[in-house]
Amino acid sequence: MVRAAVEFGPADGPGFRPVTAASAVPGASDVAAVALQLGRPPRGLLAVAHRCPCGLPDAVETAPRLPDGTPFPTLFYLTCPRAVAAVSRLEAGGLMREMTERIAAEPRLREACLAAHHDYLARRDRAARASGVEPLPPGTASAGGMPDRVKCLHALLAHELAVPGVNPLGAEARLAAGKWWSAGPCVVR
Repeated sequence: MVRAAVEFGPADGPGFRPVTAASAVPGASDVAAVALQLGRPPRGLLAVAHRCPCGLPDAVETAPRLPDGTPFPTLFYLTCPRAVAAVSRLEAGGLMREMTERIAAEPRLREACLAAHHDYLARRDRAARASGVEPLPPGTASAGGMPDRVKCLHALLAHELAVPGVNPLGAEARLAAGKWWSAGPCVVR
């Protein structure tokens, strides 16, 4: 597969650097795998944002608007059911509350979360323009409760998988979730 260089790191800021990402719409096998993972056809699928070590997608990039024009603010979506289950256990264990308390108490973490929030918004606006849809209105939430609380660790982890090093709480969730891929592929194509 031919891959094109794209930018990653804080959008339009210091540290913005190239990485390799798929340059085309996901192939039929990726679409089928994501449909099996989700239990339904994916909506607004633009790209595989990250692959699990088993080779399957575990996070995807979705259009900011669904095909019918409905706003869909979740740009990066966690698809692997094992990753989703691992993160759900973290949420049930109170990690979101602990992280939200830390955002309020730790100025450097708060700044990093604000930078992640701005990165997400900038990437979502670029994805809208690139996919030919109207960007979401200013003031639309980014994802996962950013920047001042944690509402969905799944969204923060998907952001971190798609853009490593940008989302500090997504990185913490990645480490805390463990090796969800260790049992092998989550679905069989």
